[in-house]
Amino acid sequence: MESAGACCASGGSRDAAVVCEKLLLKGKLPEPFFQLACGHHRCAYPVHRNVLCVWNIATAQPLYLSGHHNSISALSFGSKIDPLLVCSASHEHVIVWNLDECTQKVQEGFTPRGIVIGTLLGTVLHIRFSPDDQQVAVCAGNQIYMLSAKEEAILAKLDGHVAPVTAAEFCTWEKSMLISVSEDRTFKVWDYSTNQLIYQSGIITACPLLSLLIDEENKQIITGCAEGQLWIFSLISGHNYRCVAHIDLKKEQEKFCNKVWKSGEGQNNSKLCKTDNMRPEGSVETSLPILLIEHCDFFVCFHDEENTYSSQNTSCFWIGTSTGLLIINLANFELETTLSYRDYSDLSIQIARSCALMRKAANGKVLCLITSMFEDMIAVLEVNLAALVRTQHNDFLPRGNEKSLSVIARCTLLASSPLCKGLERNMKKPSSKTLGGKNTVKDKPLVFHNKIKSSGYSAAPRMTMFSPNANLKKQKASKWKASCECENKEYPLKSCPPIRYEKEVSVTCKPTPIFCVEYSGDGELLACGQADSTVLIFNSNLTDVRHVLSGHDGALNSVGWSHDRKWLVSASEDRTLRVWSACNKKPALILGKEKFHKPVRFAQFYFMDTFILLCCGAEFHLLSFHLDTTNDDLKRYKQRSVCKLVEKFPMTSTMEITSLSAVNEFYSYIVLAAGSNRALEVFDLNAGCSTAVIREAHVRSVHQICQNKGSSFSTQQPEAYNLFLTTAAGDGIKLWDLRTLRCERRFEGHSSRCYPCGIAVSPCGRFIASGSDDKCAYIYEMRSSTFLCKLGRHTESVINVCFNPSSPQVYSFCSWQDIECNTSQENGAVKDKPHFINCQGKQMEKVRERGKGRRRTAERQQFSTQDQQGWILKPEAHHSHLGWQTPIVPTLILANLWSFGHGTLRIMTC
Repeated sequence: MESAGACCASGGSRDAAVVCEKLLLKGKLPEPFFQLACGHHRCAYPVHRNVLCVWNIATAQPLYLSGHHNSISALSFGSKIDPLLVCSASHEHVIVWNLDECTQKVQEGFTPRGIVIGTLLGTVLHIRFSPDDQQVAVCAGNQIYMLSAKEEAILAKLDGHVAPVTAAEFCTWEKSMLISVSEDRTFKVWDYSTNQLIYQSGIITACPLLSLLIDEENKQIITGCAEGQLWIFSLISGHNYRCVAHIDLKKEQEKFCNKVWKSGEGQNNSKLCKTDNMRPEGSVETSLPILLIEHCDFFVCFHDEENTYSSQNTSCFWIGTSTGLLIINLANFELETTLSYRDYSDLSIQIARSCALMRKAANGKVLCLITSMFEDMIAVLEVNLAALVRTQHNDFLPRGNEKSLSVIARCTLLASSPLCKGLERNMKKPSSKTLGGKNTVKDKPLVFHNKIKSSGYSAAPRMTMFSPNANLKKQKASKWKASCECENKEYPLKSCPPIRYEKEVSVTCKPTPIFCVEYSGDGELLACGQADSTVLIFNSNLTDVRHVLSGHDGALNSVGWSHDRKWLVSASEDRTLRVWSACNKKPALILGKEKFHKPVRFAQFYFMDTFILLCCGAEFHLLSFHLDTTNDDLKRYKQRSVCKLVEKFPMTSTMEITSLSAVNEFYSYIVLAAGSNRALEVFDLNAGCSTAVIREAHVRSVHQICQNKGSSFSTQQPEAYNLFLTTAAGDGIKLWDLRTLRCERRFEGHSSRCYPCGIAVSPCGRFIASGSDDKCAYIYEMRSSTFLCKLGRHTESVINVCFNPSSPQVYSFCSWQDIECNTSQENGAVKDKPHFINCQGKQMEKVRERGKGRRRTAERQQFSTQDQQGWILKPEAHHSHLGWQTPIVPTLILANLWSFGHGTLRIMTC
């Protein structure tokens, strides 16, 4: 009736056997689809349709339990070990067995008996114990019965699905919460203590939902359907069960196989990569039903390896399908490895009807229980997880730090490095005719071209030698106080995300897109590059326009500040690059159209303001420069600044570089480039070559690379600077680690299908801001794939965002009588937030004191910096002219987030 044996299938493995068939049983099995059980080093399966067999893995001894008359359709182990319970269900009975008592009865020669907890409930498709093993959820037909595990009693009856319920799970952190999925393609959240329906989703997919898993660590639910589609929903309070991610397993499997096949690791040992990509003509593509979702101890298998990377701290889960097993990374939603039954000819079952997996691995091996789709066979498989990973991508395993890349420079400059050549190149020095300082006398060649002492006709005019300064102590004290405040600034590493609306400013009279924004390193100035070919420089409070830089003939592509905050570089569609001084409106350096054959997409200062990096076409340029802003009245037309090309670096197999990024805040040799071929390429400028290529980083071309650069006011771990973000239209945001060149996490939830929406990382490295097409800005936490908050009130698409790099700014505002505020209570202190309204001319604002009903009217005078620069509020008008005797309540702004739409700026605070 049954035959048992063990055979190993290496499948071309080089290290050890990947799959070992520990046990094979042949006999009559139940006709309908049924639920298997595997856990606590035991496997439970039906024998002769109505006999329950519990196979002990340690002793290799079966335990047969009889009590059902009809076919067993569902099995489940209890949550606790002592006592270890197992529940079996058929059409006429639901029975709970105590395995310790049953084993003792068999040893004594008696027939073991279970406790009947349900009778004639119908065809049961799924059963599940509660976390305390006191209740059992039985999914029978369209209903869910809550039964007592100790006696025959129906505690609750949950009715609401319109099709058979296929799976149900208990929520461990919420009391009396149960989540169920059904063939009606919806999931429901229940409170079984009160028989109430908490939440009902809409129709998710066109195919029935078959499996369900609750991720306790991330507080999410994962459900799969009969067509190979996975959905992840958030259970965090306040998220309203929103969808975190949607995964198409067929596409992910094809992408993974292509990657393995191109890398050369799987050409000889993965038939799946061949058969799926080279399907014979006339073949039929089959569906990929998701039979099981279970937790996976993926990275436990590498606990003996040294130098484990941060990616190995993320959670993974098993996906059991009819054709094999998959492992999905819950952080980046990508396949880590795949096992196809067809790849191993020694396996007796090639297509599975049902599947069960042991949650925890033992000695790096996982037990899998499957049944055949077409034959009456049950097989127990032992999967060596580490060997499986090595057969498909051996480069995944940890390597030494000496082989990994690092953003922070860890060695000295090489003699052959382009950076060294650029530093040694003799740049043009300032002319000896440069105008000197005041009170100096020049030497002029008067006779025979020899320099003699001047006759004195060009001597500087006489000036007052001394003038008393009566306010010397006060000035010194104020300077000392300002310097101390600047030195003591520190960005808080445990700050709240900026979610409070502060104010909005229109930068132009007519809607004009802002294509690029950049904060200076001290957070005092903000540069905005617009579509009308101008660059606006605001102060940090958006209360004044310092400069309007004009000279470009096309839309601005990028702006970037120097590390010393003295210079600003801008690149435009007119194929020019300009370097501006922060003190005046005149460009210090202009590179014209004759230098570039295509528009300059990106430009920035590099290597602590030693070089300029820019990308043009399919290559990026490394330029050395010398800036000279002194004036010569006789040669005004001549540019005194000098810029020379050090070297060009072409990107591999691409038509155009779409994004470029490098660190200028400290010395780094690494430059990241993204091309139109959807690839990412890493350049080491110390070696002067490309060091790594990430193919197909996104499904579309990457339009922005954002590195975790921190700021001068924050300190992060050195390893944190190796993280960087990429984003592409329609493909969300990906977080990469330069050491592993792997996608560590993926962020979805915002919409970026029409515009290339920008992204930014907070100086503390904890938050990510993103623009969106739906007129909102989104903030993510670095350790979570779902967005933390959604910032609305925009009138157009948010196409750019950036964080203020400086330390917390303290603003003093009058109490509620002065200005309309939205207040929040934190640690017993009231924090007020001013609300600014943009308009032209004079406007009367009604300012109410909340809670007291009193209203005051204050006249606000606005002013215009230029005719075309819009209207901006004076900060002094907030309280200086009112003269009210009210206490000033300080507001601590922990981080500023500026989000940019078409011609408007918004500031958000914590």
